[in-house]
Amino acid sequence: MFHDAGGVFHHAGTDARVPGPDPQRGSYGSFLSFSDPDGNGWILQEVTTRLPGRLDTTTTSFASVGGLADALRRAAAAHGEHEARTGAEDPDWPDWYARYMVSEQAGTELPS
Repeated sequence: MFHDAGGVFHHAGTDARVPGPDPQRGSYGSFLSFSDPDGNGWILQEVTTRLPGRLDTTTTSFASVGGLADALRRAAAAHGEHEARTGAEDPDWPDWYARYMVSEQAGTELPS
């Protein structure tokens, strides 16, 4: 693992590589390089927070059943707070859950 002495890794070779992760653990600031058994070279970059425009906010996906179940639990908890604020049962809760889950994954404003 390494980070770039100049703060931005955008050059060929190994000059200016500093061992270890970026001290601030900033997004896009730490790298890992390796070669696979076929001799292909790889460089991985740590992304902790995506820059604006780097996600397709129209697409929502979950990598596992557990990830989807956790998202449903978070939506259920938030929806319970929503119903407590409004003082009424929400018959359109599936739509509210869907908006919540899509907004959460896209990083946009959550419904209240």
